[in-house]
Amino acid sequence: MSPLAAQAISTSRLDLLPLDLEHAEEMAAVLSDPALHTFIGGTPDTPQALRSRYQRLIAGSPDPTVSWLNWVIQLRDESCLTGTVQATVSPSGHGPIAEIAWVVGTPWQGKGIATEAAWGLVAWLGRQPVTTVIAHIHPEHRASAAVATAAGLTPTDEWHEGEIRWEHQTRTSATHTS
Repeated sequence: MSPLAAQAISTSRLDLLPLDLEHAEEMAAVLSDPALHTFIGGTPDTPQALRSRYQRLIAGSPDPTVSWLNWVIQLRDESCLTGTVQATVSPSGHGPIAEIAWVVGTPWQGKGIATEAAWGLVAWLGRQPVTTVIAHIHPEHRASAAVATAAGLTPTDEWHEGEIRWEHQTRTSATHTS
């Protein structure tokens, strides 16, 4: 599998923009609420720490068979950043698999932004050579479970580090079996 690159994705209200170092300052403010880290752990990054992290993400995975794809979510009408979506695409025995995640800043939660962004990401991944999209969601994180459901993922019986594995078989999975 050749590496994938993040491309701009547009939905009805959002633009998912490939991650850029210039996003760090605004995103540090977007992600500054400690409550965002309840289920994912850690603490909010400073703009400098986030810029350093973004630099590593943009450089890509050291494994040439793995693609790190990262976007910021821009609310088009307000021309502001509201969160991020990401996908790590790696090989599996049944074709490339994408593990996705999303986070939306507290002021923009409850407005369908995470749902629309995740749906847009899953739709885009369905047009790539990806057979399965997965997400790992804490069993008490109802908002993320609702986002995953709306994006077409369903919970499985598998657990990973205290989280439930959700998955979606893309429409291209039948053509990418090994």
